[in-house]
Amino acid sequence: MPASPHNLHALDYSALAAKLPQNRAFNGRIIDVHSHIHGKEATRIYESAARLFGVRLTYSQTRLSEAPAVREVLKDTVRFVAIPNFSLPDKAHAFGPGYLDTIRGFREEQGARMIKLWNAPRTREWFTGPDRDDYVELDGKWRVAAAELAVSLGMMIKTHTADPDTWFTAKYTDRAKYGVKKEHYRGLEVMLKRFPVPWIAAHMGGNPEDLNFLSGLLERHPNLYLDTSATKWVVRELGKHPREELLAFFDKWQDRIFFGSDIVTMDDQLIKKTAEQQRMSPMSDLSDSPEVAFDLYASRYFALRTMFETVGDQPSPIADPDLKMVEPDKHTDLSSPTLRGIGLPEHILRKIYYENVTNVVIAWESGTWKPS
Repeated sequence: MPASPHNLHALDYSALAAKLPQNRAFNGRIIDVHSHIHGKEATRIYESAARLFGVRLTYSQTRLSEAPAVREVLKDTVRFVAIPNFSLPDKAHAFGPGYLDTIRGFREEQGARMIKLWNAPRTREWFTGPDRDDYVELDGKWRVAAAELAVSLGMMIKTHTADPDTWFTAKYTDRAKYGVKKEHYRGLEVMLKRFPVPWIAAHMGGNPEDLNFLSGLLERHPNLYLDTSATKWVVRELGKHPREELLAFFDKWQDRIFFGSDIVTMDDQLIKKTAEQQRMSPMSDLSDSPEVAFDLYASRYFALRTMFETVGDQPSPIADPDLKMVEPDKHTDLSSPTLRGIGLPEHILRKIYYENVTNVVIAWESGTWKPS
């Protein structure tokens, strides 16, 4: 198949999965704590990619209406995370009282034991009125209400806080609207103290660029954990750190990091788009056939496992548009960053791949969790 943005070097991901250094040790054991699985046919393709790369269980941020179809395919290998209904035009309802109803629905209908507080800077584009802070601050009125409800229902919390440094450089240039990146963590620290349940800060805490900052957060908050999701972002930014620094960080925090991919699936990724259908959504436009969709899903697992299990630098097989966004004179739409092999020892891989999720998330679900 010709090269695509998810497979720049026309790799055979199926063959490469079997050749991963730790394939035998971790085949069928890995838990992906961060995915977005939608669409029955796309779910089938995702399942084949996940099994090839050793993933046995995924925690999916799936729309409540689509959860039954996803569960029909994945059965007991999926658990759901409650998310707001992003498709509602009335964002104040979707992120306010509507989300409280959605949380109850996830708990009652799907047995969910985790909610997502999505607090990306883009919320500041939706809410601009006098009650803006009730929605955009992580310790604002409606986030507190969601957390209070979740805790009362026995649910833990995942959060998306901040965004890549590249976005603050090129997209979030209106400081009056978006602020600066570090300001987005004030509310997180307030909420971590207020709600002493387990919290997962997605995408390496939203700051893989600054390992010292992440260490400070983890030191101050024993109920905080990180996941490795947002593969393009995490690969790009971790790849900028010297391997010795990465080894030291993962060694120090080996009990506080979970494996996650941020894979997004939907059936719209399986079809050719007409000119009128182009730009259906950023996620649907990532793929236009089952074959490309497989590469989309498999590439994330390949890149993450290659980064964690191998030593040495190579170009990532995944195109990263952030490179062109920040330096348009140096990069094209198909430029990719360095994929830096950290070469983590097996005992740390074992913790990141499944033991930490077992000891925290699954322990929370069974009522046996204790802070680190």
